[in-house]
Amino acid sequence: MLEVRAIRAHLWVPVPNPRLNRISFVNPSPSSTLSPKANRDLFDQSALSDLAQRLVEAAKRAGADAADAVAVRGISQGVEVRDGRVEESERSEGDDVGLRVLVGQRQAVVSTNDVSGDAVTKLAERAVAMARVAPSDKYVGLADPALLARDFPDLDLLDPNVPATAELERRALEAEAAALAVKGVSKSGGASASSGIGGMVLVTSTGFHGSYLRSSQGISATAIAGEGTSMERDYDFTSAPHGADLLSPQAVGRSAGERTVARYNPRKVETCKVPVVFDPRVAGSLVGHLVGAINGASIARKTSFLKDKLGQQLFAKNIRIIDDPLRKRGLRSQTFDAEGVAVKTIALVDEGVLTTWLLDCATARELGLTTTGHAHRGVSSSPSPGPYNLHLEAGTPTPAELIADIGQGFYVTDLIGSGVNGVTGDYSRGASGFWIENGELTYPVSEVTIAGHLFEIFKSMQPANNLEFRYGINAPTVRIEGLTLGGR
Repeated sequence: MLEVRAIRAHLWVPVPNPRLNRISFVNPSPSSTLSPKANRDLFDQSALSDLAQRLVEAAKRAGADAADAVAVRGISQGVEVRDGRVEESERSEGDDVGLRVLVGQRQAVVSTNDVSGDAVTKLAERAVAMARVAPSDKYVGLADPALLARDFPDLDLLDPNVPATAELERRALEAEAAALAVKGVSKSGGASASSGIGGMVLVTSTGFHGSYLRSSQGISATAIAGEGTSMERDYDFTSAPHGADLLSPQAVGRSAGERTVARYNPRKVETCKVPVVFDPRVAGSLVGHLVGAINGASIARKTSFLKDKLGQQLFAKNIRIIDDPLRKRGLRSQTFDAEGVAVKTIALVDEGVLTTWLLDCATARELGLTTTGHAHRGVSSSPSPGPYNLHLEAGTPTPAELIADIGQGFYVTDLIGSGVNGVTGDYSRGASGFWIENGELTYPVSEVTIAGHLFEIFKSMQPANNLEFRYGINAPTVRIEGLTLGGR
């Protein structure tokens, strides 16, 4: 499908394409795997690099003052099992390209997955024609060449061992079996295993040429305890670029089962105001709310409750929140952003002080600042700001020490809904977890709401010392004072 957009003007002109360069195989042979040559072909981005270069050159010939092109590769395979049998096995592949052109201060983006015949020339001509009638925008433009990445350190993002379908089946079946083996689990909610490769090539008319590939593998399991209306379920999962960094299928399944059984027969509690402790699985959401509020697009639109808080103390002095795009084997690691700008590790919050916004080139120009190298982009969109590998640095107390002095409180293991207002900072989310009494987790609790304001949440945040890097956003156990717990 070919898609054409005039960016920031919200003008869409769809152009049909009868040729879809995508493949999906349902229930392939369990023994299917990739030959060494096939692996090399998957890892070879030379054809995509050549295509992106030709698109930029075609755009210049068609009259563009500047242009950049992205080519994206996506390959995935996955297996889902339930009750000891494979329910679904799927593989998909696709290459897509996007071209952004600028004519003066006018911009348009087109994308396609059909580059046969003279499609490159036609795509470039269409993009230029669209840009000429798009509204003028003084903030659009390519990155300053002085900011472009020149060094590309090896971040070890690509696992050369692509698991066969039979291996994915084994992982999923073992995870499910481990969940069912936990005493109290009544049935399986299913298990899955997956692998994939994703990558991007970026070429600009200012001379930048960069590419990366990142593999991904994962295992997940869901377990159910009880019957009928009293059923409870929970899950666990593991994901990493390299298979060697995954938790074992048995560990994932066992954790899913144990989490589920622990939630069985929950109670309700009275509405109260108590300390709330966030399990590491959900504590990262608090970092996510901060990052959403310091996104340059929200700041430029003045739709963030933090719009005038740059350089101010929002947290205690021991709080540091880091964005690290250069972490080896990180889930979101890369060496340049979607505009070719060099990336770097940044303390978004240092000693409790908010130090920066997340900026791409357009939002930086609008705010009179310099991009922070946080541009992200799909083939059919212009760049926009976003984070990489985020983490809240660990504190000194253990999780047990963090809750030891809580007479009555709530330990959150699961959050429901998205009741967070980024304009006002009001926070309200459904939750389940465990009641804390005299410093101990006692009984499971469900159907409650936790509410407060993000200013107060940030100000009282206390991290424990159990930080692990398992997700895109990582945090240790976190304690927050004085949140309202809405119960019966």
